[in-house]
Amino acid sequence: MASQTTPFAPFEWMIAWRYLRARRAEGGVSTMTWISLIGITLAVFALIATLAVRSGFRAEFVDTILGANAHVTVYQIGEVTETGRIDRTIADYEARAAALREVTGVTRTAPIVRGQVMANLRSQNAGVQVFGMSAEDLAGLPRIADPETSEGDIARFGEGVAIGSGVARELGAQVGDRIKLISPNGVRTAFGTSPRINAYEVTYIFSAGRYDIDRVRVYLPLAEAQSFFNREGVVDEIEVMVEEPEEVADYLDDILMVAGERAQVWTWRDASGGFLRALEVEDNVMFIILSILVLIAAMNIVSGLIMLVKNKGRDIGILRTMGLTEGSILRVFFICGAFTGIIGTAMGVILGCLFAIYIDPLFSFVNYVMGGGVWDPSIRGIYALPAELHLGDVLSAVALSLGLSFVVTIFPARRAARMNPVEALRYE
Repeated sequence: MASQTTPFAPFEWMIAWRYLRARRAEGGVSTMTWISLIGITLAVFALIATLAVRSGFRAEFVDTILGANAHVTVYQIGEVTETGRIDRTIADYEARAAALREVTGVTRTAPIVRGQVMANLRSQNAGVQVFGMSAEDLAGLPRIADPETSEGDIARFGEGVAIGSGVARELGAQVGDRIKLISPNGVRTAFGTSPRINAYEVTYIFSAGRYDIDRVRVYLPLAEAQSFFNREGVVDEIEVMVEEPEEVADYLDDILMVAGERAQVWTWRDASGGFLRALEVEDNVMFIILSILVLIAAMNIVSGLIMLVKNKGRDIGILRTMGLTEGSILRVFFICGAFTGIIGTAMGVILGCLFAIYIDPLFSFVNYVMGGGVWDPSIRGIYALPAELHLGDVLSAVALSLGLSFVVTIFPARRAARMNPVEALRYE
């Protein structure tokens, strides 16, 4: 009859449930169950929360790069002029930009002039990086032309300059103020080159979401920038936007074929590749460390089951003499451990998902309790702690927790199944 018992029969679930509900007088097994449950819950919560923050941080970092910078920058190899200067400018930029727009997968091109100058307003000074760009091209940058995070009117860009929120804060500037841009390589005269100083009205203040962009970037209309930096009729480079920035390498061959013989390219991955690789290494290390944490929590299940087997030795002996097989005993104690792992994992998933969903109010509360200054954007680059839930991350955490819980449960369950009923009942 025992051989005909189906695996995980109802009576096996009933026995396991009675053992899980054991009182202190029966050995305090329920206390160990609670400790194991809480350990698994906290470990899974920590794993999911960390994976969500990791995913959110990478997504926010990449989004701020792609939303305010070129996916591919086309520039030229330097050519020595008759005066001995190295010229890297692009003269036929309009035709070349139009040709690049015809490349499959390219969504937008923008000729730009770039230079570094000093910005001044009253007694405040700041070193800034000037991008000369047409109004139409500026409006095509998602992180720059965002009305929710900006001040002023981007339609008036042609009448002045657009500055980052960090530049505005450094200078104490507001929309309508006139700031001075001072370039050491300015007006060419018979006596040499003298600094060029021009004043422009601040018509637009943007916030790209990256401290290192908002703190240094200023946009000038393309024609004005060409005049200011002595680039009449030429530009320094051409920005190219593509449909799939994450797969930017797939577009490079076609772009180089159209860009010309002296052209070279520089992608957003080249500019930020070191940081992205550091993020990947950190992600792998953090996952390994938190996996060890889950393993440690799962080991509490082993401790609880070993205590349970020791306290229930008499019961095991009686059940074996009644006809239960080793397989039935093993499944009873496997259910005890697995049930703890399943419930703990489920609670950890709920807490981890709630943390990721409500991270903004939680972070605001922590910042308030600590008196502010918990997150320094000048160090971390972005302005807040992001979190982004991915089904793959949640499933990997669940699979890791349940897998470890099931595996560690097998060993004490096998010990119970192999217990000799005669030895178990000898002293009873």
